[in-house]
Amino acid sequence: MILVTGATGNVGREVVNLLLSGGKNVVAVTRNPATAALPDGAHVVGGDPSHPHTLAAALRGIETVFISPRALGDATAGAATVELLKLASEHGARRVVALSAVTVEYGGGYQRFSDAFRAVEDAVTASGLQWTILRCADFASNALAWAPQIRQAGVVRGVYGDGATATIHERDIAAVSARVLVDAAYAGRSYVLTGPQSLTQQAKLRLVSEAIGKEVPWIEVAPEQFRQAMLAQGLPEDVPDRVIGYWADRVQQPGPSSDAVEQILGRPALTFAQWAAEHASAFRN
Repeated sequence: MILVTGATGNVGREVVNLLLSGGKNVVAVTRNPATAALPDGAHVVGGDPSHPHTLAAALRGIETVFISPRALGDATAGAATVELLKLASEHGARRVVALSAVTVEYGGGYQRFSDAFRAVEDAVTASGLQWTILRCADFASNALAWAPQIRQAGVVRGVYGDGATATIHERDIAAVSARVLVDAAYAGRSYVLTGPQSLTQQAKLRLVSEAIGKEVPWIEVAPEQFRQAMLAQGLPEDVPDRVIGYWADRVQQPGPSSDAVEQILGRPALTFAQWAAEHASAFRN
């Protein structure tokens, strides 16, 4: 059996789907089982991954653990991973696969965020389990943050529009995750997962514009103006800090590109244009 943390996130849910379609037994962890709406066939359990003792009963019979650091809490992910994998090992688990971020290897953004991912990686590699680490570029789904502005004002006001990354489609992250969760041949390795093309934020917005058939201009704003606007929406302070710090660095040094997705899946990585076409309805009124 495979235990999936972060099962209700856009990547976690697709991982669960892919594992089930491959005939695997899946334990999907969620804080709110009643509203999780996870796929039929998954064994849904309630628990808080940031407090691993709440998952102790769910670990019986688990062979592989999928770690989504955001599900374990940014501030507590490292310590929570240590505790969770200790419990899993005591119950007989043999392998762990962890999502991480390219910032661990390539830098970018405020140090405290990459430090949180590194703490998870360190816990995974020290666990005594067979491990695989997936260091992901920024998710294509992050562009959904533009949707309210596009629908309401027909523009995007953002920072560092010339910052460039090889954004990755979340379906590719899920497909790679599902593959390495069931194949021990990938154990003991870290992979950098990116999309196939490095694009600036403004170039990505042009692809969204093409997908919805309407030109959406990018309006560059000062970082502090951007930060205050996000806080006024009720977002926690770490959200604008992540965005501003990361994209400031991506202007100076574009994010990395890798062909690991194609190597593992045997097909090209999905493009941002494909993602934009699939999600066009989210940007329309």
